Amino acid sequence: MHHPAPVPPAKASSHSGMDHGAMDHAAMEHGGSDHAAHQAVPASPAKASDHSGKDHGTVDHAAMGHGSTDHAAHQPAPASPAKASDHSGMDHGAMDHAAMGHGSTDHAAHQSAPASPAKASDHSGMDHGAMDHAAMGHGAPPRTEPITPIPVVTDADRAAAFPVLKLPMAHAPEINHYVAFNRLEAWDAEPGSGELWEGQAWVGSDLNRLWLRTEGERTGGKTESAQLEAFYGRSVSTWWDVLAGIKHDFSPGGSQTWAAFGVQGLAPYKFEMKATAYVGESGQTAANMEVEYELLLTNRLILQPLVEVTAFGKDDPARGIGSGLSSVEAGVRLRYEIDRKFAPYIGVVHERAFGNTADFRHAEGEDTRDTRVVAGVRIWF
Repeated sequence: MHHPAPVPPAKASSHSGMDHGAMDHAAMEHGGSDHAAHQAVPASPAKASDHSGKDHGTVDHAAMGHGSTDHAAHQPAPASPAKASDHSGMDHGAMDHAAMGHGSTDHAAHQSAPASPAKASDHSGMDHGAMDHAAMGHGAPPRTEPITPIPVVTDADRAAAFPVLKLPMAHAPEINHYVAFNRLEAWDAEPGSGELWEGQAWVGSDLNRLWLRTEGERTGGKTESAQLEAFYGRSVSTWWDVLAGIKHDFSPGGSQTWAAFGVQGLAPYKFEMKATAYVGESGQTAANMEVEYELLLTNRLILQPLVEVTAFGKDDPARGIGSGLSSVEAGVRLRYEIDRKFAPYIGVVHERAFGNTADFRHAEGEDTRDTRVVAGVRIWF
């Protein structure tokens, strides 16, 4: 007995007018199909045909390849959500199942395969051995040239990158000058107050310069020491100058002139150094070395340690100088550069006398050690 498929939510096609009895199931290649168990392939989502007006009774089932079909057991496939076909009017008895290629099919057990989601390609007839894999890029060597070629540099590109300067270049003047007072400071002394100055100046070119250096100290309104040096300086390297000149002492004692020779410059690790040797009028000799370093705490706040050592070749009681190591002065000054040319500072300085120089100071009732807090200013122009 033939049962029509259940009608889905969408409108189903009407097969009521089709004569299923006339189908030749043998021609449909189903053979002896049991229609009670036969399940048709589910209809696609597209709109199915309306076979309600067709006479299924005239269908030659033998010619369709179905053979003898049991229409009582034949079950049509459930309709898809889309509009299904109505086969109620079709005469399946006249279908020729043999001609349809089903042969002798038991429709009760015959289940049609569900439709695949998408049509698959059949590669069985393709000859993969004849494919040119090298042309497809699988066997090709790696690319050595850039994907985007670099254009060749032209003369126009070179001219744009290196324009010709038509204006004359401005050179620095041949003669320059520099004046600086590294220390202009004061402190509280016994009695009164103390003052100190130390400065230098030069004029000339990068290779040849005239140097002037001066240093002095006053305590309680009295000049304790004062000196002036003049040198010819010659640059012997990027960082060093060789000096030769004279030094004149105004005090203590009587005036005295010295021949002076030395070097000055920037030592490794940026230590500024001055080393000078002196030969006096009466065969007196002396040496002085000064080392300082500038530590930048910020762009304007700078800490400057300084050490100065002085020695003499022989005693000079008139000036209170003894042979050997005479004195060592060590200090540290912290300055703030309001402007690069003007920087006030504060600091602590300790001085100590050694050897015969210390003995001469004892005899005069002076201290061999002195520690003082100083305040001053550094200027240059």
